[in-house]
Amino acid sequence: MNMSTFRAAFGVMFALAMLSLASPSSAQQKTPPAPQQPSALSQSQPPALSAQAAPPAQAPAPSVAAQPAPTPAASDATATPADGSRSLKSTTVALRELSPWSMFVSADILVKAVMIGLAFASLVTWTIFIAKMIELSLIQRKLRAALGQVSDARSLAEAQFALGAKGSVLSSLLTAAMREARLSAGISSDAGIKERAASSFAEIVRAEARRIRLGMGLLATIGATSPFVGLFGTVWGIMNSFIGISKSQTTNLAVVAPGIAEALLATAFGLAAAIPAVIIYNHFTRMTKGYLELVGRSSGAAARLLSRDLDRTHGSSHSRAAE
Repeated sequence: MNMSTFRAAFGVMFALAMLSLASPSSAQQKTPPAPQQPSALSQSQPPALSAQAAPPAQAPAPSVAAQPAPTPAASDATATPADGSRSLKSTTVALRELSPWSMFVSADILVKAVMIGLAFASLVTWTIFIAKMIELSLIQRKLRAALGQVSDARSLAEAQFALGAKGSVLSSLLTAAMREARLSAGISSDAGIKERAASSFAEIVRAEARRIRLGMGLLATIGATSPFVGLFGTVWGIMNSFIGISKSQTTNLAVVAPGIAEALLATAFGLAAAIPAVIIYNHFTRMTKGYLELVGRSSGAAARLLSRDLDRTHGSSHSRAAE
């Protein structure tokens, strides 16, 4: 009995040991499907619990999507004015660079020569204007004063004494009349003496007219030719602009504008030289005409004094002959 009981207990213990050894392997075999249990549990959960658990998972999504959305728009909005301001600044700088001096420096050598020539012509015009204004004002004032001094003179000698050593055209006329009277001494023909004196007066008047018109021919030349010289520079500059267009193969105004501006600057130089020259020429023409009228009056005054001297000389000779 005891042996059988012992065998039975030993068999039970061996069976339990085998079962304990077999349980870890079965546990290892059953571990992979373990993650499927939550899905099963979630499927087995009631709809109320799943509905309560869903809002916390969906709540952050709108906030996350809404927050970064304004950032690109704001950055684009801020970037667009910056680019526009930069383009406006660059355009302003480019427009400021188109000054007359910069256009002159960047112009073609022939256009530069045209501009320099026209600037020199303008300088000559204003120099003539200042010199002729001073000259005409002085000689007109001097000649009027001389005519006033000889208006009461009775003879050539008295008139010459009244004028003194003043160098005026009236002094030259009186000197010519006295020389002709001296050279014609002993000639009884008064008409011949007056004719020869008038010829001398005409030569003096013509010489004075040529002297007073000195420089006016240059003014007329500058006024007549400066616009065409400036137009030549304009044509040359525009031709270079079209050559630049053909080389760059673009009709962008940024490429064409500088050359056209340089060409138009040459025209501006031409007009700036021509317009004052024409105005000054017309002004001096009127002033010269007024001065030559005074010279004609001086010639008449000298001729009258010569006629008085001749009549006085012949009168005295006739009185002596009568005695």
